[in-house]
Amino acid sequence: MPDWTQRLTELATEHAVPGAVLGLWVDGEETIAPYGVLNRATGVEVTADSLFQIGSVSKPWTATMILQLAAEGRLTLDDQLTKLLPEASIDPRITVRQLLTHTSGLDGDVFTDTGRGDDCVAKYVALLGDVDQLFAPGTAYSYCNAGFVILGRLIEVLDDRTWDESLRARLIEPLGLRSTVTLPEEAILHRAAVGHLADGTPVSTWQLPRSIGPAGLITASAADVLRFARLHLEDTTYAEMQEPQTAYPPGSDVTALGLTWRLHDWAGHRLFGHDGMTISQLAYLRVDPSARIALVLLTNSVNANALFEAIAAEVFTQYAGVARPPHPSPVDAVVPTEAVLGTYERAGLRADVTLEDDRLLLTYNATGARLAFAEEPVVTYELLPTEPLDGNHYVIRTAPDQPWTPVTFTPTHLLASGRVTPRKP
Repeated sequence: MPDWTQRLTELATEHAVPGAVLGLWVDGEETIAPYGVLNRATGVEVTADSLFQIGSVSKPWTATMILQLAAEGRLTLDDQLTKLLPEASIDPRITVRQLLTHTSGLDGDVFTDTGRGDDCVAKYVALLGDVDQLFAPGTAYSYCNAGFVILGRLIEVLDDRTWDESLRARLIEPLGLRSTVTLPEEAILHRAAVGHLADGTPVSTWQLPRSIGPAGLITASAADVLRFARLHLEDTTYAEMQEPQTAYPPGSDVTALGLTWRLHDWAGHRLFGHDGMTISQLAYLRVDPSARIALVLLTNSVNANALFEAIAAEVFTQYAGVARPPHPSPVDAVVPTEAVLGTYERAGLRADVTLEDDRLLLTYNATGARLAFAEEPVVTYELLPTEPLDGNHYVIRTAPDQPWTPVTFTPTHLLASGRVTPRKP
Protein backbone atom coordinates (compact mmCIF):
# COMPACT_ATOMS: atom_id res chain seq x y z
CA MET A 1 0.00 0.00 0.00
CA PRO A 2 1.54 3.35 -0.98
CA ASP A 3 2.13 5.94 1.73
CA TRP A 4 -0.19 8.62 0.33
CA THR A 5 0.60 11.11 3.09
CA GLN A 6 4.27 10.95 2.15
CA ARG A 7 3.51 11.13 -1.57
CA LEU A 8 1.17 14.10 -1.11
CA THR A 9 3.85 15.83 0.95
CA GLU A 10 6.46 15.31 -1.79
CA LEU A 11 4.24 16.48 -4.64
CA ALA A 12 2.70 19.43 -2.80
CA THR A 13 6.17 20.63 -1.85
CA GLU A 14 7.34 20.25 -5.46
CA HIS A 15 4.44 22.36 -6.76
CA ALA A 16 4.43 24.97 -3.97
CA VAL A 17 1.00 24.17 -2.57
CA PRO A 18 0.86 25.26 1.11
CA GLY A 19 -1.86 22.86 2.24
CA ALA A 20 -3.97 19.99 0.94
CA VAL A 21 -5.98 16.95 1.92
CA LEU A 22 -6.19 13.84 -0.26
CA GLY A 23 -9.20 11.61 0.30
CA LEU A 24 -9.42 8.12 -1.22
CA TRP A 25 -12.19 5.55 -1.11
CA VAL A 26 -11.12 2.30 -2.75
CA ASP A 27 -13.71 -0.47 -2.71
CA GLY A 28 -14.80 0.24 0.85
CA GLU A 29 -11.48 1.33 2.35
CA GLU A 30 -11.03 5.03 3.12
CA THR A 31 -7.75 6.92 3.39
CA ILE A 32 -7.41 10.58 4.39
CA ALA A 33 -3.96 12.14 3.93
CA PRO A 34 -3.36 15.73 5.12
CA TYR A 35 -0.42 17.97 4.31
CA GLY A 36 0.92 21.42 5.17
CA VAL A 37 -0.68 24.51 6.65
CA LEU A 38 -4.15 26.00 6.32
CA ASN A 39 -2.83 29.54 6.28
CA ARG A 40 0.80 30.57 5.91
CA ALA A 41 0.09 33.72 7.91
CA THR A 42 -0.90 31.71 11.00
CA GLY A 43 0.91 28.43 10.45
CA VAL A 44 -2.11 26.38 11.54
CA GLU A 45 -1.54 22.77 10.49
CA VAL A 46 -3.79 20.92 8.06
CA THR A 47 -5.45 17.91 9.69
CA ALA A 48 -7.58 15.13 8.24
CA ASP A 49 -10.78 16.88 9.33
CA SER A 50 -9.82 20.34 8.01
CA LEU A 51 -12.31 22.18 5.84
CA PHE A 52 -11.60 23.60 2.39
CA GLN A 53 -13.85 25.41 -0.04
CA ILE A 54 -14.92 22.97 -2.75
CA GLY A 55 -16.10 25.67 -5.17
CA SER A 56 -17.99 24.31 -8.16
CA VAL A 57 -17.90 20.79 -6.78
CA SER A 58 -20.94 22.29 -5.01
CA LYS A 59 -22.87 22.14 -8.30
CA PRO A 60 -23.46 18.36 -8.20
CA TRP A 61 -24.86 18.82 -4.68
CA THR A 62 -27.40 21.34 -6.01
CA ALA A 63 -28.13 19.03 -8.96
CA THR A 64 -28.67 16.12 -6.57
CA MET A 65 -31.37 18.10 -4.77
CA ILE A 66 -33.02 18.88 -8.11
CA LEU A 67 -33.08 15.15 -8.89
CA GLN A 68 -34.68 14.56 -5.49
CA LEU A 69 -37.41 17.07 -6.31
CA ALA A 70 -37.95 15.34 -9.66
CA ALA A 71 -38.24 11.96 -7.91
CA GLU A 72 -40.83 13.52 -5.61
CA GLY A 73 -42.89 14.55 -8.65
CA ARG A 74 -42.51 18.25 -7.99
CA LEU A 75 -40.81 19.04 -11.28
CA THR A 76 -39.53 17.39 -14.44
CA LEU A 77 -36.16 18.10 -15.96
CA ASP A 78 -37.74 19.31 -19.18
CA ASP A 79 -40.02 21.84 -17.47
CA GLN A 80 -39.50 25.38 -18.63
CA LEU A 81 -37.90 27.19 -15.75
CA THR A 82 -40.15 30.26 -15.87
CA LYS A 83 -43.24 28.08 -15.42
CA LEU A 84 -41.81 26.82 -12.13
CA LEU A 85 -40.19 30.11 -11.19
CA PRO A 86 -42.06 33.04 -12.78
CA GLU A 87 -39.80 35.54 -10.97
CA ALA A 88 -36.84 34.55 -13.16
CA SER A 89 -36.52 37.09 -15.98
CA ILE A 90 -34.77 34.75 -18.39
CA ASP A 91 -35.50 33.31 -21.83
CA PRO A 92 -38.78 31.38 -21.33
CA ARG A 93 -37.46 28.51 -23.47
CA ILE A 94 -34.79 27.58 -20.90
CA THR A 95 -35.46 24.27 -19.16
CA VAL A 96 -34.27 22.76 -15.90
CA ARG A 97 -32.19 20.25 -17.88
CA GLN A 98 -30.44 23.06 -19.80
CA LEU A 99 -29.45 24.74 -16.55
CA LEU A 100 -28.08 21.43 -15.24
CA THR A 101 -26.02 20.96 -18.43
CA HIS A 102 -24.77 24.55 -18.97
CA THR A 103 -26.66 24.78 -22.27
CA SER A 104 -29.07 27.59 -21.33
CA GLY A 105 -27.07 30.26 -23.18
CA LEU A 106 -27.07 32.61 -20.19
CA ASP A 107 -23.91 34.66 -19.64
CA GLY A 108 -22.85 32.68 -16.63
CA ASP A 109 -20.14 34.39 -14.57
CA VAL A 110 -22.39 36.87 -12.79
CA PHE A 111 -21.06 37.47 -9.27
CA THR A 112 -23.42 40.16 -8.02
CA ASP A 113 -23.27 40.51 -4.24
CA THR A 114 -26.85 40.84 -3.04
CA GLY A 115 -26.03 40.84 0.66
CA ARG A 116 -25.80 38.35 3.47
CA GLY A 117 -29.51 37.97 4.13
CA ASP A 118 -31.56 34.83 3.58
CA ASP A 119 -33.11 36.58 0.56
CA CYS A 120 -29.78 36.97 -1.27
CA VAL A 121 -30.45 34.21 -3.82
CA ALA A 122 -33.91 35.59 -4.61
CA LYS A 123 -32.42 39.06 -5.07
CA TYR A 124 -29.72 37.66 -7.37
CA VAL A 125 -32.24 35.89 -9.61
CA ALA A 126 -34.36 39.05 -9.80
CA LEU A 127 -31.42 40.87 -11.42
CA LEU A 128 -30.83 38.36 -14.22
CA GLY A 129 -33.10 40.20 -16.65
CA ASP A 130 -30.08 42.38 -17.43
CA VAL A 131 -27.80 39.42 -18.27
CA ASP A 132 -26.98 38.68 -21.91
CA GLN A 133 -28.22 35.57 -23.73
CA LEU A 134 -25.10 34.30 -25.53
CA PHE A 135 -26.88 31.76 -27.75
CA ALA A 136 -30.28 30.10 -28.15
CA PRO A 137 -31.09 27.65 -25.34
CA GLY A 138 -29.98 24.11 -26.04
CA THR A 139 -27.75 24.95 -29.02
CA ALA A 140 -24.30 25.08 -27.38
CA TYR A 141 -22.37 24.68 -24.13
CA SER A 142 -20.97 27.48 -21.96
CA TYR A 143 -20.20 27.08 -18.28
CA CYS A 144 -22.85 28.95 -16.30
CA ASN A 145 -22.65 29.74 -12.60
CA ALA A 146 -25.79 31.87 -12.85
CA GLY A 147 -27.80 28.85 -13.95
CA PHE A 148 -27.05 27.00 -10.72
CA VAL A 149 -28.06 29.98 -8.61
CA ILE A 150 -31.39 29.86 -10.47
CA LEU A 151 -31.65 26.16 -9.64
CA GLY A 152 -30.87 27.02 -6.03
CA ARG A 153 -33.71 29.51 -6.02
CA LEU A 154 -36.03 26.87 -7.47
CA ILE A 155 -35.12 24.59 -4.58
CA GLU A 156 -35.83 27.43 -2.15
CA VAL A 157 -39.28 28.08 -3.59
CA LEU A 158 -40.33 24.43 -3.75
CA ASP A 159 -38.97 23.65 -0.27
CA ASP A 160 -40.02 27.00 1.28
CA ARG A 161 -36.64 27.52 2.96
CA THR A 162 -33.17 28.78 2.03
CA TRP A 163 -30.88 26.77 -0.22
CA ASP A 164 -28.54 26.35 2.76
CA GLU A 165 -31.36 24.88 4.85
CA SER A 166 -32.41 22.51 2.07
CA LEU A 167 -28.82 21.39 1.64
CA ARG A 168 -28.69 20.55 5.32
CA ALA A 169 -32.07 18.78 5.38
CA ARG A 170 -31.70 16.92 2.09
CA LEU A 171 -28.02 15.94 2.07
CA ILE A 172 -25.89 16.97 5.06
CA GLU A 173 -28.05 15.42 7.78
CA PRO A 174 -29.20 12.28 5.90
CA LEU A 175 -25.60 11.49 4.93
CA GLY A 176 -24.37 12.10 8.47
CA LEU A 177 -21.91 14.78 7.41
CA ARG A 178 -20.29 16.59 10.32
CA SER A 179 -17.94 18.91 8.47
CA THR A 180 -19.94 20.45 5.62
CA VAL A 181 -21.02 24.09 5.87
CA THR A 182 -21.90 27.04 3.65
CA LEU A 183 -21.50 30.13 5.80
CA PRO A 184 -18.31 31.69 7.21
CA GLU A 185 -19.74 31.79 10.73
CA GLU A 186 -20.08 28.00 10.48
CA ALA A 187 -16.67 27.44 8.92
CA ILE A 188 -14.88 29.38 11.66
CA LEU A 189 -15.96 26.70 14.15
CA HIS A 190 -13.68 24.27 12.29
CA ARG A 191 -10.09 24.28 11.02
CA ALA A 192 -10.75 26.11 7.75
CA ALA A 193 -8.29 26.77 4.93
CA VAL A 194 -7.41 30.14 3.39
CA GLY A 195 -6.49 30.49 -0.28
CA HIS A 196 -2.96 31.40 -1.44
CA LEU A 197 -1.62 33.10 -4.56
CA ALA A 198 1.09 31.53 -6.71
CA ASP A 199 3.84 33.12 -4.61
CA GLY A 200 2.37 31.69 -1.41
CA THR A 201 0.76 34.92 -0.19
CA PRO A 202 -2.58 34.36 1.62
CA VAL A 203 -5.55 36.01 -0.07
CA SER A 204 -7.30 39.00 1.48
CA THR A 205 -10.87 37.84 0.76
CA TRP A 206 -11.99 34.46 2.05
CA GLN A 207 -15.28 33.68 0.31
CA LEU A 208 -17.42 34.58 -2.71
CA PRO A 209 -20.71 36.43 -2.14
CA ARG A 210 -23.39 34.37 -0.41
CA SER A 211 -25.65 34.86 -3.44
CA ILE A 212 -23.42 32.41 -5.37
CA GLY A 213 -24.08 29.65 -2.80
CA PRO A 214 -25.85 27.07 -5.00
CA ALA A 215 -23.08 27.36 -7.60
CA GLY A 216 -20.04 27.15 -5.37
CA LEU A 217 -20.08 27.96 -1.66
CA ILE A 218 -19.87 24.60 0.08
CA THR A 219 -16.94 24.22 2.47
CA ALA A 220 -16.24 20.64 3.53
CA SER A 221 -13.78 18.01 4.69
CA ALA A 222 -12.39 15.41 2.34
CA ALA A 223 -14.23 12.63 4.19
CA ASP A 224 -17.57 14.40 3.74
CA VAL A 225 -16.98 14.89 0.00
CA LEU A 226 -16.14 11.19 -0.29
CA ARG A 227 -19.39 10.31 1.47
CA PHE A 228 -21.29 12.45 -1.04
CA ALA A 229 -19.46 10.72 -3.90
CA ARG A 230 -20.43 7.32 -2.51
CA LEU A 231 -24.08 8.38 -2.66
CA HIS A 232 -23.64 8.56 -6.42
CA LEU A 233 -21.98 5.16 -6.51
CA GLU A 234 -24.63 3.44 -4.41
CA ASP A 235 -28.02 5.11 -5.03
CA THR A 236 -29.64 4.60 -8.44
CA THR A 237 -31.93 7.59 -7.85
CA TYR A 238 -29.14 9.71 -9.30
CA ALA A 239 -27.95 7.39 -12.08
CA GLU A 240 -29.18 9.78 -14.79
CA MET A 241 -26.63 12.33 -13.63
CA GLN A 242 -23.94 10.03 -15.05
CA GLU A 243 -25.62 9.64 -18.46
CA PRO A 244 -24.30 11.80 -21.36
CA GLN A 245 -26.54 14.77 -22.05
CA THR A 246 -24.50 17.10 -24.23
CA ALA A 247 -21.12 17.38 -25.92
CA TYR A 248 -18.24 19.02 -24.07
CA PRO A 249 -15.74 21.38 -25.72
CA PRO A 250 -12.73 19.48 -27.12
CA GLY A 251 -9.24 19.76 -25.67
CA SER A 252 -9.66 18.00 -22.33
CA ASP A 253 -10.28 14.47 -21.09
CA VAL A 254 -13.97 15.31 -20.58
CA THR A 255 -15.92 13.40 -23.21
CA ALA A 256 -19.41 14.65 -22.43
CA LEU A 257 -21.52 16.30 -19.77
CA GLY A 258 -24.07 14.41 -17.74
CA LEU A 259 -26.59 16.12 -15.50
CA THR A 260 -23.85 18.36 -14.05
CA TRP A 261 -21.28 15.60 -13.67
CA ARG A 262 -18.40 15.80 -16.16
CA LEU A 263 -17.81 12.44 -17.81
CA HIS A 264 -14.24 11.28 -18.49
CA ASP A 265 -12.73 8.46 -20.52
CA TRP A 266 -9.43 7.22 -19.11
CA ALA A 267 -8.23 4.32 -21.27
CA GLY A 268 -11.73 2.88 -21.46
CA HIS A 269 -12.61 3.59 -17.83
CA ARG A 270 -15.57 5.90 -17.61
CA LEU A 271 -15.15 8.31 -14.72
CA PHE A 272 -17.37 11.12 -13.48
CA GLY A 273 -16.42 14.13 -11.41
CA HIS A 274 -16.12 17.88 -11.11
CA ASP A 275 -13.54 20.54 -10.30
CA GLY A 276 -13.95 23.68 -8.23
CA MET A 277 -12.15 26.99 -7.82
CA THR A 278 -13.01 29.85 -5.51
CA ILE A 279 -10.58 32.49 -4.22
CA SER A 280 -7.33 30.54 -4.62
CA GLN A 281 -8.80 27.32 -3.27
CA LEU A 282 -8.98 24.48 -5.83
CA ALA A 283 -10.85 21.21 -5.37
CA TYR A 284 -11.07 18.05 -7.47
CA LEU A 285 -13.32 14.99 -7.42
CA ARG A 286 -13.02 11.89 -9.64
CA VAL A 287 -15.02 8.68 -9.34
CA ASP A 288 -14.47 5.42 -11.24
CA PRO A 289 -17.62 3.31 -10.75
CA SER A 290 -16.21 0.17 -12.39
CA ALA A 291 -13.10 0.14 -10.20
CA ARG A 292 -15.02 1.50 -7.18
CA ILE A 293 -12.59 4.34 -6.61
CA ALA A 294 -13.32 7.89 -5.46
CA LEU A 295 -10.60 10.52 -5.17
CA VAL A 296 -10.98 13.99 -3.71
CA LEU A 297 -8.18 16.53 -3.47
CA LEU A 298 -8.78 19.76 -1.55
CA THR A 299 -6.15 22.50 -1.75
CA ASN A 300 -5.52 26.11 -0.77
CA SER A 301 -3.44 27.27 -3.73
CA VAL A 302 -3.75 28.37 -7.35
CA ASN A 303 -0.76 26.07 -8.01
CA ALA A 304 -2.83 22.96 -7.39
CA ASN A 305 -3.55 21.83 -10.97
CA ALA A 306 -0.15 20.21 -11.41
CA LEU A 307 -0.43 18.59 -7.98
CA PHE A 308 -3.79 17.08 -8.89
CA GLU A 309 -2.54 15.79 -12.24
CA ALA A 310 0.39 14.04 -10.55
CA ILE A 311 -1.47 12.52 -7.59
CA ALA A 312 -4.48 11.42 -9.67
CA ALA A 313 -2.20 9.70 -12.18
CA GLU A 314 -0.51 7.75 -9.39
CA VAL A 315 -3.74 6.82 -7.60
CA PHE A 316 -5.59 5.57 -10.66
CA THR A 317 -2.54 3.79 -12.04
CA GLN A 318 -2.10 2.05 -8.68
CA TYR A 319 -5.71 0.96 -8.19
CA ALA A 320 -7.22 0.82 -11.69
CA GLY A 321 -4.27 0.60 -14.06
CA VAL A 322 -5.28 3.76 -15.93
CA ALA A 323 -4.27 7.41 -16.00
CA ARG A 324 -5.57 10.61 -17.52
CA PRO A 325 -5.02 11.02 -21.28
CA PRO A 326 -2.33 13.60 -22.14
CA HIS A 327 -3.17 17.29 -22.34
CA PRO A 328 -2.91 19.16 -25.63
CA SER A 329 0.53 20.71 -25.95
CA PRO A 330 2.09 23.46 -28.05
CA VAL A 331 3.53 22.79 -31.49
CA ASP A 332 6.58 24.64 -32.81
CA ALA A 333 4.95 26.19 -35.85
CA VAL A 334 4.04 29.51 -37.41
CA VAL A 335 0.31 30.05 -37.87
CA PRO A 336 -1.73 33.07 -39.00
CA THR A 337 -2.79 35.13 -35.97
CA GLU A 338 -4.44 38.25 -37.38
CA ALA A 339 -7.95 36.81 -37.28
CA VAL A 340 -7.90 36.23 -33.51
CA LEU A 341 -6.61 39.67 -32.49
CA GLY A 342 -9.14 41.85 -30.71
CA THR A 343 -11.28 42.15 -27.60
CA TYR A 344 -13.74 39.59 -26.24
CA GLU A 345 -16.10 40.28 -23.36
CA ARG A 346 -18.67 38.62 -21.11
CA ALA A 347 -19.98 39.26 -17.63
CA GLY A 348 -17.09 39.80 -15.23
CA LEU A 349 -14.31 39.49 -17.82
CA ARG A 350 -12.67 41.27 -20.74
CA ALA A 351 -10.11 39.35 -22.78
CA ASP A 352 -7.64 41.20 -25.04
CA VAL A 353 -5.66 39.29 -27.65
CA THR A 354 -2.63 41.23 -28.83
CA LEU A 355 0.60 40.65 -30.75
CA GLU A 356 3.71 42.00 -29.03
CA ASP A 357 7.26 41.32 -30.27
CA ASP A 358 5.97 38.35 -32.29
CA ARG A 359 4.35 36.87 -29.16
CA LEU A 360 0.60 36.30 -29.18
CA LEU A 361 -0.75 37.32 -25.77
CA LEU A 362 -4.06 36.77 -24.01
CA THR A 363 -4.80 39.24 -21.20
CA TYR A 364 -7.71 38.61 -18.85
CA ASN A 365 -9.14 41.67 -17.08
CA ALA A 366 -11.65 41.20 -14.25
CA THR A 367 -14.57 43.61 -14.54
CA GLY A 368 -17.72 44.58 -12.67
CA ALA A 369 -18.65 42.67 -9.53
CA ARG A 370 -15.76 40.28 -10.03
CA LEU A 371 -13.31 43.03 -9.08
CA ALA A 372 -14.50 42.81 -5.47
CA PHE A 373 -12.69 39.49 -4.95
CA ALA A 374 -10.21 39.24 -7.84
CA GLU A 375 -6.85 38.96 -6.08
CA GLU A 376 -5.10 39.33 -9.47
CA PRO A 377 -7.48 41.42 -11.59
CA VAL A 378 -5.19 41.39 -14.65
CA VAL A 379 -3.27 38.32 -15.84
CA THR A 380 -1.48 37.73 -19.14
CA TYR A 381 -0.65 34.45 -20.85
CA GLU A 382 1.25 33.61 -24.02
CA LEU A 383 -0.88 31.80 -26.61
CA LEU A 384 1.03 28.99 -28.32
CA PRO A 385 -0.36 27.08 -31.33
CA THR A 386 -1.53 23.50 -31.04
CA GLU A 387 -3.12 20.95 -33.36
CA PRO A 388 -4.95 21.54 -35.65
CA LEU A 389 -2.57 24.26 -36.89
CA ASP A 390 -5.24 26.52 -38.38
CA GLY A 391 -4.60 29.72 -36.41
CA ASN A 392 -7.61 29.12 -34.16
CA HIS A 393 -6.32 26.53 -31.68
CA TYR A 394 -3.90 27.47 -28.89
CA VAL A 395 -2.83 26.48 -25.39
CA ILE A 396 -1.84 28.50 -22.33
CA ARG A 397 -0.51 27.70 -18.88
CA THR A 398 -0.19 29.64 -15.65
CA ALA A 399 3.41 28.57 -14.88
CA PRO A 400 6.10 26.29 -16.36
CA ASP A 401 5.18 23.37 -14.08
CA GLN A 402 1.42 23.65 -14.67
CA PRO A 403 -0.59 21.73 -17.30
CA TRP A 404 -1.53 23.29 -20.63
CA THR A 405 -5.16 24.29 -21.19
CA PRO A 406 -6.82 24.88 -24.57
CA VAL A 407 -8.07 28.19 -25.97
CA THR A 408 -10.09 28.09 -29.19
CA PHE A 409 -11.25 30.93 -31.42
CA THR A 410 -14.11 31.24 -33.90
CA PRO A 411 -15.08 34.32 -35.94
CA THR A 412 -17.56 35.26 -33.20
CA HIS A 413 -16.09 34.15 -29.88
CA LEU A 414 -13.28 32.82 -27.73
CA LEU A 415 -13.75 29.50 -25.93
CA ALA A 416 -11.66 28.86 -22.82
CA SER A 417 -12.36 27.10 -19.52
CA GLY A 418 -15.59 25.88 -21.10
CA ARG A 419 -16.89 29.45 -21.42
CA VAL A 420 -18.04 31.28 -24.53
CA THR A 421 -16.75 34.86 -24.60
CA PRO A 422 -18.18 36.87 -27.52
CA ARG A 423 -15.94 39.03 -29.69
CA LYS A 424 -16.62 42.76 -29.43
CA PRO A 425 -17.34 44.52 -32.74
